[in-house]
Amino acid sequence: MSHVTCEEVPLRRYGRALPGREGPTGDRERALDRQEPDPGHAGEGSGARMPDLFDLVVVGGGVIGLSVAWRATGRGLRVAVVDPAPAASHAAASHAAAGMLAPVSEVTYTEEPLLRLGTASLERWPAFAAELSRASGHDLDYRTDGTLDVAFGADDLAALDDLAAFTAALGLPAERLTGRECRRLEPMLAPSVRGGLLAGGDAWVDPRRVTAALLAALGRTGATLVPGRVTGLLTASGAACGVRLESGGHLDAGRVVLAAGAWSGSLEGVPPEALPPVRPVKGQIMRLRSPEPVLSRCVRGVVHGSHVYLVPRGDGELVVGATQEELGFDTRVTAGGLWELLRDARELVPGVTELEVTETIAGLRPGTPDNLPLVGPTIVPGLDLATGHHRGGVLLAPLTADLCAGEDTGSVRPAELAELAGLCSPLRFARGTPGPSPLSESGLAARERDFTENTTREHR
Repeated sequence: MSHVTCEEVPLRRYGRALPGREGPTGDRERALDRQEPDPGHAGEGSGARMPDLFDLVVVGGGVIGLSVAWRATGRGLRVAVVDPAPAASHAAASHAAAGMLAPVSEVTYTEEPLLRLGTASLERWPAFAAELSRASGHDLDYRTDGTLDVAFGADDLAALDDLAAFTAALGLPAERLTGRECRRLEPMLAPSVRGGLLAGGDAWVDPRRVTAALLAALGRTGATLVPGRVTGLLTASGAACGVRLESGGHLDAGRVVLAAGAWSGSLEGVPPEALPPVRPVKGQIMRLRSPEPVLSRCVRGVVHGSHVYLVPRGDGELVVGATQEELGFDTRVTAGGLWELLRDARELVPGVTELEVTETIAGLRPGTPDNLPLVGPTIVPGLDLATGHHRGGVLLAPLTADLCAGEDTGSVRPAELAELAGLCSPLRFARGTPGPSPLSESGLAARERDFTENTTREHR
């Protein structure tokens, strides 16, 4: 794997994309010094060139990358986001996601660290949603009516009892319900539902509205969006100093955040020991529509041994998902996958078979060996990761943005924030990493020292 230095690639500056004009590589031609309206991006009529040096370049324009970039612009940093289709790639997890903010109902007995990250991020979501709505002028369809897990048989009921006891021991809000109480909350549930567990603290949001709002908010801050592909990391004296673009140019930066989801593990120029161990996990999803909402909250259940969920939108859309398939970068929508989704959803809510099918899609979640995300500095100075969120990218976006920004805008204390950073530190997978563990007291101190040094460099 070749390592290219910043000095070896001639600098080309890039402006914003002009709609409908495709360049020879498939990327849209860029406008430089053009005094033309630019709706949906930074100020209209702005013809400013990109700076010679960005404080931060974010590789990836999904919900994670855009959230990281937005938080960074709030600190006054000069930020560029590079993605072939920011917020709109059909294979990306953000575009396909249902948007459940449900750390309680997603909890398993072996994933308490992930639960801690999820609950910390869920606590940040109300402020994050309100601030983003104000900054963008967009409605996110953010809702807080909870998640209802339902059970059909004795084994399912016993599992719900165990889950209720586990969540109670962790101090998480959850209420055990009878079948009749479940149907009182959601009249469209099947008569065969015998009980449920209501996680009243769970919420959900429309991820597509969130990414659209982030793009609008970034436009208002003057961030630069580069529609294109990053083909390599540029380094100087062993430190990241920018990225190389497929079009032949490059962007110089004081810091690079790799937030490319399932594609984060193969960037040229990153040493093998620093590459994130992410893999694509395929998820097929259906979007249905009815004149009136079928459900008032998220409903989940286990049918034929498979988990299925139904997430309502305020406009009558109902999202049904999702398969979980280890098939590499396969994004085909299959008849078998859709049949399983409809079969299982019908067991929960028989009326779904009467709804209009508006979309079928397959996205790729970025999985990691321990199901925890990879957020924070790597062994390469100037290179941070924000990837590996698997099913929880939308949920974990506010916390990830704050961890990458090194700030605490939530209710947790700084020491707790540092502990959360340790849970998802990329250094846990680095081979031959010198120095203390990121989870040790001295390791956390070293991480804080590195962040301070990076921040000083960014503001020069």
